[in-house]
Amino acid sequence: MTDEIAPDVYDLTVAELNGGRYRVFLFDGEVPTLVDAAFADTVDVVADRLDELGVEPERLVLTHGDPDHVGGVAGLAERYDLETWAPEGLELDDHEPTRRYGDGDAVGRFTAVHTPGHADHHHSLVDEDAGVAVLGDAVFGSDARGLPEGGFVLPTAFFSADLARADESLERLLGYEFDVGLVYHGSSVTDGASGTLERFVNFIGKPE
Repeated sequence: MTDEIAPDVYDLTVAELNGGRYRVFLFDGEVPTLVDAAFADTVDVVADRLDELGVEPERLVLTHGDPDHVGGVAGLAERYDLETWAPEGLELDDHEPTRRYGDGDAVGRFTAVHTPGHADHHHSLVDEDAGVAVLGDAVFGSDARGLPEGGFVLPTAFFSADLARADESLERLLGYEFDVGLVYHGSSVTDGASGTLERFVNFIGKPE
């Protein structure tokens, strides 16, 4: 399944497991860029989705090290001779990234924002010019927890290294404006996403 979520921004769904969708995001443009790599056994599926669009990627950026985000990095990098970017300190078993990045760095069209908690090295990627942010697993779509689409929720403690830190780190995203907030679990928010996130973080009655 391939959905164009914003102009030249695509959700490439590669698998549906246990009721959830697993995906890679493609940003087409001057340097076609994949964000995250899905599983080792979905490399061919990603390639099929790219063939459908007629796009050959040149860059791959990783948000963090969970298997559904990095499993396919070696296979995709080899197939397309990709420039690969990974957060500082993230160790990969089968691939040495071309570049490393940290908080505040420019990563192609994106600004990297360190949003730890789900994972220590987790980064979100914001393209304010396009009005799109890849939030990674800093948040899930609200429907991932049985709520209506259109909002955000935190990953559960089961999926988080430090849930309190995950909650606190969302404040680091509030200085950015983006209309579309892309998530890997549940549905992305495609209208007014930065405002939706701000209301989630600064909820009514939140202590000063």
